[in-house]
Amino acid sequence: MKKFFLFLCWMTLTLSGLHAQRNITLQEVASGTYRADNIYGIKPMLDGEHYTQISSDRKRIVKYSFRTGQEVGTLFDVSTARDCTLRSFDDYILSPDERLILIQTETRPIYRHSFTAVYYIFNVKNNRMEPLSEGGPQQVPLFSPDGNQIAFVRNNNIYLVKLLFGNAESQVTTDGEYNKVLNGIPDWVYEEEFSFNRAFDFSADSKMIAYIRFDESQVPLFSFPWYKGAAPAREDCALYPGAYEYKYPKAGVKNSKVSVHTYDIKSHVTRQMDLPIDTTAYIPRIQFTSDPEKLAIMTLNRHQNRFDLYMANPRSGLCKVAIRDEAEQYIKEQEYGDIKFYPEHIVLMSERDGYNHLYLYTINGNLIRQITKGDYEVKAFHGWDQKSNTFYYTSNEGSPLRSAVYKVDAKGKKTLLSAATGSHSAIFSNSLAYYIDKFTDVSTPTVITLNDNKGKQLATLLDNARLKEKTAGLNLPTKEFFTFTTSDGVQLNGWMMKPAHFDANKKYPVILHQYSGPGSQQVLDQWGIGAFRDGGLFEAYMCDRGYIMACVDGRGTGGRGSDFEKCTYLQLGVKESHDQAETSRYLGSLPYVDGSRIGIWGWSFGGYNTLMSMSDGSKAFKAGVAIAAPSDWRYYDTVYTERFMRTPQENAEGYDAGSAILRAPQLHGSLLLIHGTADDNVHYQNCAEYCEALVQAGIQFDMQVYTNRNHGISGGKTREHLMTRVADFFLRNL
Repeated sequence: MKKFFLFLCWMTLTLSGLHAQRNITLQEVASGTYRADNIYGIKPMLDGEHYTQISSDRKRIVKYSFRTGQEVGTLFDVSTARDCTLRSFDDYILSPDERLILIQTETRPIYRHSFTAVYYIFNVKNNRMEPLSEGGPQQVPLFSPDGNQIAFVRNNNIYLVKLLFGNAESQVTTDGEYNKVLNGIPDWVYEEEFSFNRAFDFSADSKMIAYIRFDESQVPLFSFPWYKGAAPAREDCALYPGAYEYKYPKAGVKNSKVSVHTYDIKSHVTRQMDLPIDTTAYIPRIQFTSDPEKLAIMTLNRHQNRFDLYMANPRSGLCKVAIRDEAEQYIKEQEYGDIKFYPEHIVLMSERDGYNHLYLYTINGNLIRQITKGDYEVKAFHGWDQKSNTFYYTSNEGSPLRSAVYKVDAKGKKTLLSAATGSHSAIFSNSLAYYIDKFTDVSTPTVITLNDNKGKQLATLLDNARLKEKTAGLNLPTKEFFTFTTSDGVQLNGWMMKPAHFDANKKYPVILHQYSGPGSQQVLDQWGIGAFRDGGLFEAYMCDRGYIMACVDGRGTGGRGSDFEKCTYLQLGVKESHDQAETSRYLGSLPYVDGSRIGIWGWSFGGYNTLMSMSDGSKAFKAGVAIAAPSDWRYYDTVYTERFMRTPQENAEGYDAGSAILRAPQLHGSLLLIHGTADDNVHYQNCAEYCEALVQAGIQFDMQVYTNRNHGISGGKTREHLMTRVADFFLRNL
């Protein structure tokens, strides 16, 4: 009897274990219950042997060994620093010699990259903290190379604090004014589309400051209303709505007038650089080289198909072209965004041979050689060890779905440093002797390891074992990659998630998620695939309810060279929507798919392509959801839109072909439109005008508006509400 009782207990435990698998909830997805852990804010130190990081409680700056990954000291602690009243802090900036630290607090976001904050200067040696400035919050503070000065921006003007003179504060520019002139910080469109928030720099000898001046007085104003709302509530708009006004240049209209100036700190003389460029040209970057007489000014013509790197003399103002690169369609941001200057050399990326590769120049602009070559893309450049003449980089050699870390020597000998197959990104020490590798694949959440520059693993910093344990009891879908060829003969890559208890004899409805924008990639061998980049948890929720979830990167997306990516030039939305319709037809041909029940959805460009795909005449989709979607490129900004379409005046036919509004009468299937009223990026205007086109075409549709929400549509319970809305819509309509 005793043996029989023990057997029954064992069977009960076994059966309960078999039935322990449960379905994930939308509350868990929205709240990040199963989000993978990561390590953020790693900052390599000067000695090449250590790096720093903020502690998890945001109270300390911790020093770690690159060799072991172990904590070896504390640079700053709110509990022990003298004259410190902080309980925690947001971020920090080390001075060039690491004897001072700027402590960032009270951070207030402005747009995607910009923010104001209150900074304090912390002296590592005497453990004392003091305010950077008493005049109000600051933006983008920067140490001079000698560490004795700090420049920052306040209210669109540049200020300078001299640390050797009792932190004496002076004003460098005086003409800054909201919605008129910006000094040292970019305007909205530069920040959004050129991805930076600081537009000034110190010379190598710390004697001069160079800055870009943006005159946006002729750029048209755009405004949107503020309501009271909630989470957070705006009490000032409780009875009468407020309004937010800012300068936003739409395709074909005037941009800011930009110019480059230098300020002599000793003589207080300001000079304008004599740049021989058109008044419509862009200046997306400036940077002093290690030679104080050479200021690098990077420019693009308005079509963005010619990149010029000028070397300017900051005192005479004379500018000479050092490097010019041209493309038939457009120059990508990597060329000027990831350029590296060395004392006698320049390393930059270019797609001139059809794929993104590294090129080595002299500091005066003479091409020495192409460093990497082949039918693959360099994704990141990590550094050049000049002593051994070795270059370190990450590329997708072997597959556009995957990436790995490499080094190549002067003779062209290439060495693979990262062993595991999947997706890698790297942070190298200043000496390039070590690197921190972040690895993931479709079934592995982020694993972070320490490695030497020969590829030997030294330590594991994070393995996400806790997440694996937490998700072990969930009904997670099976994930797989697939490839198919369209009727046009184009091979496309995709991923698919099938229900945990998939039955090949059944017919399943399918929901396609896509982004589809130029250069983007959703189909990657990494954990963070899926609509919310969380390992496919929203997809798991829908799979639990009987859906197959899928995604395909159509033409125009990245990772496969410039021909594949730039074939959509001048006609955004045409090939992209066609390829999603082709995807629907392919999936509908599979024996386990119900071809009459295929849906599509996406956010931003993905929302736009949803509208285009549902109205291309193919009738490929039964239902779709478009979130924060552009509806006509005439409503979007100059820099992004004209990069791919030129201006409406030059390319009216292309703008018409890519207009979801003009396609609206051909919409087929049930549609849910979602938009935030305070979207500063893709304005609610896009949604309003598209809605009106549907109304006048006599087409019924569903709609969800989120009060005071920007392009990300989050805050309070907003994201959970949005996920529920999307899920319920597909449950009803598919």
